[in-house]
Amino acid sequence: MTKDELAALYRGYIGCLNKQDWPNLGSFVHEDVHYNGTRIGLSGYRTMLEGDFRAIPDLRFTIDFLVTDPPHIASRLLFECTPVGTLFGLPVNGRKVSFTENVFYEFEDARIHTVWSIIDKAAIAAQL
Repeated sequence: MTKDELAALYRGYIGCLNKQDWPNLGSFVHEDVHYNGTRIGLSGYRTMLEGDFRAIPDLRFTIDFLVTDPPHIASRLLFECTPVGTLFGLPVNGRKVSFTENVFYEFEDARIHTVWSIIDKAAIAAQL
């Protein structure tokens, strides 16, 4: 897979998340996906994302920058959202917050197999 093909696939994945198109998530995410060192599988990954959208009804993934080096992607994602309760253990409770996520992916069989995610919790805490 070329860099451009991998970038296009990733943009399709982000579109899938923003549409909450859960039936098509398996087109982008491997059945055996690992998240931050733990195998959670596709169903666990979907459950995690559905929980994110319940906690943050206006959640939208925005790509700030993207680096491709097949089979890897590094992305900085931007979020401006209004969580309904606590977020990452912080009492946001309906306040609008902005934060970033640095996330690294490894693809296998043209699907995300491994995800390493680092969320800027300090940026959220500074806004409370």
